[in-house]
Amino acid sequence: MRAPPLLALSTPHPARPPPHRPSRTGPGRTLFFSPRRRLLLAVARSKSRDDASFTDRILDYIEGGPKLRKWYGAPDLLPKDGGAEGEEDESSDIEEPRDAVLVTNGESEIGQMVILSLILKRARIKALVKDKRSTEEAFGTYVECMVGNIGDKSFTKKTLRGVRAVICPTDDGFFSDQIDLKGVEHIVLLSQLSVYRNSGGLQAIMNSKLRKLAERDEEVVLASGIPSTIIRSASLETSPGGEKGFNFTEGIAAKGKISREDAATICVEALDAIPQTTLIFEVANGDENVTDWKTWFAERMAKG
Repeated sequence: MRAPPLLALSTPHPARPPPHRPSRTGPGRTLFFSPRRRLLLAVARSKSRDDASFTDRILDYIEGGPKLRKWYGAPDLLPKDGGAEGEEDESSDIEEPRDAVLVTNGESEIGQMVILSLILKRARIKALVKDKRSTEEAFGTYVECMVGNIGDKSFTKKTLRGVRAVICPTDDGFFSDQIDLKGVEHIVLLSQLSVYRNSGGLQAIMNSKLRKLAERDEEVVLASGIPSTIIRSASLETSPGGEKGFNFTEGIAAKGKISREDAATICVEALDAIPQTTLIFEVANGDENVTDWKTWFAERMAKG
């Protein structure tokens, strides 16, 4: 039995969603990764009516449908004028429960896959993005968009308020600056460092900046003292997740490949498997079946 795809859940069949209105970041320009497109692909792969029913519900939330917002317990959409933002600034010093997950680089393809997987788990989500409007159009009120310079201490403080865990799905240098991570309980870092180190020739030159960012991110995470999971993944490719098994052999990240969707799934599954210090492992697609990630992480941590 292979690891299930992101959308392997079921709920009662709701009312049909309204006609599709694609999200846009400007005239004639759509999001880099369309959650609706990914969901439709998932339906095409699904052989179960229950899977399709759940997808109908997700389509409802993408279109701003009130039924799914109520099902997830999400608030109603804010007015277009965004009048609530001033109220948020006024209460900026109020302590929030630490129950949110921060996703860095939320506009990347894998970042959006991570966000979608977190929504399915009904997590409270914050995401670092550059274009707030396009992300809000794609995910509605399920994601709190954070736009600003992570090097700005006041912005960083606001971003990390209420955050219990950070998922960094790309080598974007999030940890390159000195960041006060006080209160964060777990860091999940998807690292391509093995891929960059194994590249040669022109590819090595092209990857030199990303390699430095990846090295810096790992160094800061290891030195932070915060329980961390560093997933050194193989080269990421655009292919359906849940169709292959995995390979966790040492050295596999430098030469293997893995679906972005599978990598995103591992990042989210790692969230609640908090190690005492740091857990580091390599992964690529392979032949090993993982049907219970909770047990897999527990066994991995027990091995040290």
